[in-house]
Amino acid sequence: MNHLRPAAVAGLFYPAQADALHQMIEQLLAQNPAQGPVPRGLVVPHAGLVYSGAVAARGYNLLRQALTTGQPWHRVLLLGPNHRLPLHGMAAPEAELFATPIGSMAVDSVGLAELEQRFDVQVRPDVHAMEHCLEVQLPFLLTLVPSLRLLPLVVGETQPERVAALIEWAWAQQDVLVIVSTDLSHYHAYEDAQRIDGDTDRLIQSCSPVIEPQQACGAHALNGLLLATRQQGYQIRCLEMLNSGDTAGGREQVVGYASYVVY
Repeated sequence: MNHLRPAAVAGLFYPAQADALHQMIEQLLAQNPAQGPVPRGLVVPHAGLVYSGAVAARGYNLLRQALTTGQPWHRVLLLGPNHRLPLHGMAAPEAELFATPIGSMAVDSVGLAELEQRFDVQVRPDVHAMEHCLEVQLPFLLTLVPSLRLLPLVVGETQPERVAALIEWAWAQQDVLVIVSTDLSHYHAYEDAQRIDGDTDRLIQSCSPVIEPQQACGAHALNGLLLATRQQGYQIRCLEMLNSGDTAGGREQVVGYASYVVY
């Protein structure tokens, strides 16, 4: 097993210097408060933090709030899409640690081995090597609860039922928080993106597991979460929905971002 998965997008999606990254995360959390229920799961975006970090911080502030009440999370099932390599099914890394400039997060190797057997998860270090969707969540998690152990899976083309079964396994463990990493629509004009993302938001909040990849790049993981949420009788609520035209970019071609809580 490769001991360490190095940071792949430090200096691109977030600062490569520890002090600058720590300051950025603390500022994002301070400037984007959120109040709400104790999460069973979160949906957060994964673009460069100057673009989507404020939206992600809304979700992570619910995590921070819940931690003050003594929530017993020891592990996080972190799911996101493949951007670099083709993938059918779900892929686990070989690494025991995921590195960032502010520290490393340990992988729950025993739990991951169970997922590999129980849910036919493949071991694909090549899929994880340069994938950013999980990595950009780690600075938030390391800041808030560095003792969490990772169950990191990249989700490619997969039936919602397979992902839902895995998520329901996680919820049955009691100590596992579920986080799905996804952005919304990509590279539409501002007003078009607002319309498209509004339609997607209505599907998400009605727990309709029919999201297409052009609506959300993490559609396969997201649909599994929505199906599991519906089957377990939970609810999902939007905390924030913006796009890059609202945060740090122009409005000619924008990317949509949203945070949701499952409770």
